[in-house]
Amino acid sequence: MLTFGGVGAALLPSFAKNSFGVQNSVSDKPATNLNDALSIPRNLNSLPGKYPARVIRVDHPNSFADNKINENATYEMLERGILAITGASTLKEAWLQFVKPGDRIGLKLNPIGGKLLSTSHEVVRSVIAQLEESGISRSDITIWDRREFQLHEAGFTEDNYPGIRIIGTECKDANGSYYGSDGKLYSESRIDKDWFYWADVDGQYDEYTMPYMVNGGKYSYFTNILTKELDKVINIPILKNAGASITLCLKNLGYGVITNTSRLHSQLWSETSAQVCAFPPVRDKVVLNIVDGIVGCYNGGPGANPQFILPYKTLLLGTDPVAVDRIGYDIVIKKRIEMGAQEQDTDRGKEFMNLAASYGLGENDIDKIDLQTINMS
Repeated sequence: MLTFGGVGAALLPSFAKNSFGVQNSVSDKPATNLNDALSIPRNLNSLPGKYPARVIRVDHPNSFADNKINENATYEMLERGILAITGASTLKEAWLQFVKPGDRIGLKLNPIGGKLLSTSHEVVRSVIAQLEESGISRSDITIWDRREFQLHEAGFTEDNYPGIRIIGTECKDANGSYYGSDGKLYSESRIDKDWFYWADVDGQYDEYTMPYMVNGGKYSYFTNILTKELDKVINIPILKNAGASITLCLKNLGYGVITNTSRLHSQLWSETSAQVCAFPPVRDKVVLNIVDGIVGCYNGGPGANPQFILPYKTLLLGTDPVAVDRIGYDIVIKKRIEMGAQEQDTDRGKEFMNLAASYGLGENDIDKIDLQTINMS
C-alpha cells in the first residue's frame, strides 16, 4: 500500500521555480502550492507511467449500433488495446503490469452526464471482467467519483455491481440529506486535510451549493478515497468537449479528486486540471487511462446535451494522461470544426496539456507521441 503520512500538511504556498523550471507565481494568475507538490520525490509508478508518450487507439464500427453499445465489442477493443500497449502475449500478463492481486483498485469514472453521457457500463463491465480474469478480486475493486449520488443516478449501484464498492466524496443519506444529526456534512468525513491544493482564490458558497463543494476558503482538500483507501487508480473518462477544449484524463482527475472547485474555474481552469495531477496521491497512483469514446460529444460538454452526443466508436488507452488527452483533443476539435461548433483550433484549448507536460506528467508534443491505431470489424 502506498502511504504518504503527513507530508501533505507541509504543503504551504511557495513561489520559486520548481524542478522543471516552471515559475508558479505568475503576475496574471493567482498563486498556488504547486511547487511544494513537485518537490516531493517521484517513484517508479509516477506519471507518465510505464509507457510514456504511447497511445493506443482502438476503433470498432460495430461498437455502437441500433442506438446501443455492444459490450462484446467493448471487451474486444479493451483486450486489443491493453495487449498492444503492453506488448504482452496474454490478457492476464498485460493487466498484471499495472495491478496485482491484493491491490485496492479504484475505477475513476465520470458520471456527471447521467444516463445520457457518463462512462458507459459496457466499458466499465469490460474492465472489471478482465481484472477478474487476471486474478483481481471484486472485493478489491472500487467504482468512485466525486459525487456518489451522480454515480447512482447513472446506474452505478450495488444492485448492478454486486460485490464492488461504489462511493463518492460528496454524498447524502437515504432521506436525501447531506447533513448528519450533528449538523455536519457527511462528506466532511471523506476528505483528507493532510493533502490539499491551495490557491489564492477564495471560495464562498450559499447553503444550496455548499454540499457540492464540502468547504469554502482557499483550500481544496483531496478525497481520502484516493489518499487512504486506494493503491492504484484506473482513470476512465469520456471523450467529450469542454468549450473549445476537452475534459478527458487530466480534467477527470484534476477536478474529480478535490473539494471546493467552483472557485477555480474562472481563473485557474487549466492550472487546476494540470497541477492537481502533479500531487503524489494522483501522480503516483494512476496507472492507466482508458478514454471511453464509444459515445461522446463535441459540443455542450461537460454536460449532456442530446443534440451534440454522437458515437465516436473508439477507445484510447495509455499510461500517459497528457499524451492520451492530446490525441483525444485532436479527435474532438476536428469534429467541432466539421460540425461548425468552432472555426479553427486555438492554443488556449491546449494550455492545460502544455502545463501538465512542463510538470513532467506526460508528453504534449503531437510529433513525439507514439500513436498506434487498431481498426477492428
